[in-house]
Amino acid sequence: MNRTTGSAVAGEFEGVVAVVTGGGSGIGLATARLLAARGASVAAIDLDPVAAERLALPVAADVTSEDSLRAAVATVVERFGGLDVLVNNAGIGATGTVEDNSDEEWRRVLDVNLLGIVRASRAALPHLRRSPAAAIVNTCSIAAVVGLPRRALYSATKGAVLALTLAMAADHVGEGIRVNCVVPGTAETPWVQRLLDATPDPERELAALRARQPTGQLVGADEVAAAIAYLASPLAVSTVGTALAVDGGMQALRLPANRTDDQVR
Repeated sequence: MNRTTGSAVAGEFEGVVAVVTGGGSGIGLATARLLAARGASVAAIDLDPVAAERLALPVAADVTSEDSLRAAVATVVERFGGLDVLVNNAGIGATGTVEDNSDEEWRRVLDVNLLGIVRASRAALPHLRRSPAAAIVNTCSIAAVVGLPRRALYSATKGAVLALTLAMAADHVGEGIRVNCVVPGTAETPWVQRLLDATPDPERELAALRARQPTGQLVGADEVAAAIAYLASPLAVSTVGTALAVDGGMQALRLPANRTDDQVR
């Protein structure tokens, strides 16, 4: 894409400027790496973006702060001359039933997982309106669409992300801004590893996580990044208001409980 004419040039993301929140680790880092490899100019916004500094512009910012995000986006636009893609990936986790998390914890996780998207999108929208290939991609979760034990708070925030994605898609499609989300299953990320490490038997818990996905394995961060790249691509002009599952079949498949390993490979 040429910024002034919007014409296609070599490279799917050539000329595209992308911001990835939570770009310092996990899915966000994998997304920043992939977009950069496909030709985009990428900025990784994170509390600690140092891991992305060799492949993206590292910008330290806090998604719970409107001023911090507006300053971060302004830095990106000043550096690259515009903004075409926003990947709202920053998020934190929570475990427990509805009885287990305090009101303070509810506010904290909602502030990051939901309002972080709102703040980043507010900061980006004035610039996205000037792009010939504008896209917003939100990172949702399988927890938004299926009931998982001990994930009440986290599930509620991701359910809100799904609803927000559809509402934003309706609001902004007329402005030429496509809004979609990716819906990963349990992924191999630092956050999931920390959850496993905190259990009495990490290997047993890992086996249980793998078993609940029909493929029998966790989702790779690079797989989720590939889905995000598709949704963000200037070539995906008719993909809007879509929740793209990368979940090992959790949503759609109902396999026999006694299946063998050979049946899931």
